[in-house]
Amino acid sequence: MTGKAVAIAHGAATIVNAIALGKGAAFGVDLWTRAEVKLTEEPGVIRAEIVSDPKESTLLIEKTAARVLQRFGLEKTFGVKVKTLSNIPIARGLKSSSVAANATALATTAALGKTLDDLEIVKLGVEAAFDAKVTVTGAFDDACASYFGGIVITDNLKREIIKQLPLPDDLTVLFHVPPQKAYTADSNVDRLKTVKPLVEIAFEKALEGKVWEALTLNGLIYASASNLNTAIAIDALAAGAVAAGLCGKGPAVTAVVSKDKVDSVKAALQKYEGEILQAKLNREKAKVL
Repeated sequence: MTGKAVAIAHGAATIVNAIALGKGAAFGVDLWTRAEVKLTEEPGVIRAEIVSDPKESTLLIEKTAARVLQRFGLEKTFGVKVKTLSNIPIARGLKSSSVAANATALATTAALGKTLDDLEIVKLGVEAAFDAKVTVTGAFDDACASYFGGIVITDNLKREIIKQLPLPDDLTVLFHVPPQKAYTADSNVDRLKTVKPLVEIAFEKALEGKVWEALTLNGLIYASASNLNTAIAIDALAAGAVAAGLCGKGPAVTAVVSKDKVDSVKAALQKYEGEILQAKLNREKAKVL
């Protein structure tokens, strides 16, 4: 056993947000989080640092490492030091929590010299998200899209993958990321659940493989229910985006764009305050480096 390991997991973006239905869909993007884990001789003591955003809470990372130690009955044998580095802005709806949990769970398992089934690693991160109270649904859809890449449609309540679909080759993803943060745990869940019948339509479209229609529909529904600006997504569509809508609970907006429309859609998004992130679609699984 080496006692240390580094793992990387990639980002994800919403197709259907699971808050209203308990079922959701997401797809992989090539944003990333790396987790570096070292075992220590201080049993049960877990220290974490988010190198890329030092003021953010490290509770999720700590809970994830703790879940892995507990899984192997080693919480009284080892402590853990975790450092994460990421290019995903935190608390904007861009799945930073799911990705960090995946990378941390994978790296902690590897540092212990152990292996687990992929889905078990994902589920340890989901459990940790509940432990840390950073999630409403467990974000199993986001976690699977981050871990496996591609398009994933899930039942978050049962923690089951309903369907996996391949991603097309020729598309780029643009994110409009406003300066303000919004934490999932602060969402008004009752209000968001009022749009359940509409979200069901978006979910059915995703199951039929009409994932970009689902993304746009879902984004407009949740943005309206959350009193967020729907004009950003509409402007992206008007500029030629294949799909555009709220990512997660926002405030970030995802625009899926063919390569020839990147400049025109970027120009439409730049009219609004915030930064524009450009990413590729991701088909690559999370891995130990």
